[in-house]
Amino acid sequence: MKKLSEKKIIQLMNKKKNRPEDVEIFKLGDEKCVVCVDTLVESTDIPKCSKLSDISRKSVISSLSDFAAKGAIPKFCIVSLTLPKTISEKQVEDLSKGFSNACKEFKIQLLGGDTNQGKEISIHVVLFGRARNLVKRNGAKVKDVICTTGPFGYTASALEIIMNKRKFVRTFSTKSKNLFFKPKPRLKFGQESINYITSSIDSSDGLSSCLNELSNQSRKKFLITKIPTNKDVMEFSEKNKIDLNRLVFDGGEEFELVFTVSPKNLKKIHVLAKKNKISIFEIGRVSKGKGVFFDDGDDSFIIRDEGWQHFR
Repeated sequence: MKKLSEKKIIQLMNKKKNRPEDVEIFKLGDEKCVVCVDTLVESTDIPKCSKLSDISRKSVISSLSDFAAKGAIPKFCIVSLTLPKTISEKQVEDLSKGFSNACKEFKIQLLGGDTNQGKEISIHVVLFGRARNLVKRNGAKVKDVICTTGPFGYTASALEIIMNKRKFVRTFSTKSKNLFFKPKPRLKFGQESINYITSSIDSSDGLSSCLNELSNQSRKKFLITKIPTNKDVMEFSEKNKIDLNRLVFDGGEEFELVFTVSPKNLKKIHVLAKKNKISIFEIGRVSKGKGVFFDDGDDSFIIRDEGWQHFR
């Protein structure tokens, strides 16, 4: 029997045959409503050294980052928990703390949810909100600039340090782990840039996956000319003999936005980024054709979708 991929399962489940987005849209009267769900499972998503308060907060952030990519405004959430019967009162309190802090931080009302028993911790967060307009994945135009809202490679580096005991500078380790365990969704930037961005996606599954998804849905060629990372990630990669491209393009868990923007609106994007204390990385251009390629004049290769996928 052929092994199913996550994308194939989504195709089989998606009877509407429409292109997948970060969120779903429905109407209540004249109000355009937005909903998304995200699942976090202990065995695949939670490193052993994690604080449960960080994990429960991160489960909310995952959905908020999807809202950020669409420019949507979150209002309410519900949480479904599966817990092993060995869980302690302190662990439940830590989970509760993370949910409460995330909702307070982003002004969301936690309506309630459901609790069940299972073999491991599993968290499902459903986020509800509203939107005037939505930025889709299929809107990239020829000559658009490809951008990210921050550098890549830190979260993959954090996992290398945690799981594989890599060599590191203490300040780099602290920075990388903070970005992994305490991510910040680009919610305000996503909402304020909605009239300038032509396509957008949340980067939690990895930069290579995002670029290929935007390219496929927009039916355009994406040429990447700059790796969106910083010097300290390059130094970590070199010291540990880890492929820099793997850390940057295939890591995932960044919760940055990957988007395209017309050159005429680029200055406005930088103004909004400065206002929100975000660093914009201009990493390439959109052109006619298909596929995602890297070429900086010194090196060139095809960027394949090697980001995170369940069942891979």
